Amino acid sequence: MANIVVGEDGQPRCGWSASAPEFDAYHDAEWGYPVGDDIRLFEKICLESFQSGLSWRTILAKRENFRAAFAGFDWNVIATYTDADVERLLQDAGIIRHRGKIEAVINNAKCAQELVEEAGSLAAFFWSFEPDPDSLPEPQTRSTSPDSVALSKALKKRGWKFVGPTTVFAFMQATGLINDHALGCCCREKAARARAAFTKPV
Repeated sequence: MANIVVGEDGQPRCGWSASAPEFDAYHDAEWGYPVGDDIRLFEKICLESFQSGLSWRTILAKRENFRAAFAGFDWNVIATYTDADVERLLQDAGIIRHRGKIEAVINNAKCAQELVEEAGSLAAFFWSFEPDPDSLPEPQTRSTSPDSVALSKALKKRGWKFVGPTTVFAFMQATGLINDHALGCCCREKAARARAAFTKPV
């Protein structure tokens, strides 16, 4: 079956999960399951922006360093960062030292404050872009979608940076706004059950 690999435990999984040893746990317990916590959602969209042009393995390996560098992705703290903090972060070998992406996180933290004022929570805003599952094509056959384009445009309109449609689509995959586990993957039904039990933020 396309996009499927059988693991050492005999379970079929999305093919990408076999590309690095640490991906099994991330795939099985995290990727594609619905997220309603604002901090986790903000962390994820920031990490996806850092991943642009790089491998997710690089980002995942540095995730704890990113959390330490960016105050656990508490956007209210990050929004207070100054030019001195940018220079400090550019010296932090534990993260990706890309000035534009670092500055984007600080910018997006300020935008997150405004978005919470507007929508009540990040979760309520992001989940308002959840597509109709019946409208989706076969999993893992595209890198953008009309919904990721719409969410990207909505974020950019509000001043967010490094949130193009491909980055936003990866964010939607990872946080369960869509269930993009491959057909036949052992986690597809688990993710579907988690989505069915999930109370959509409003």
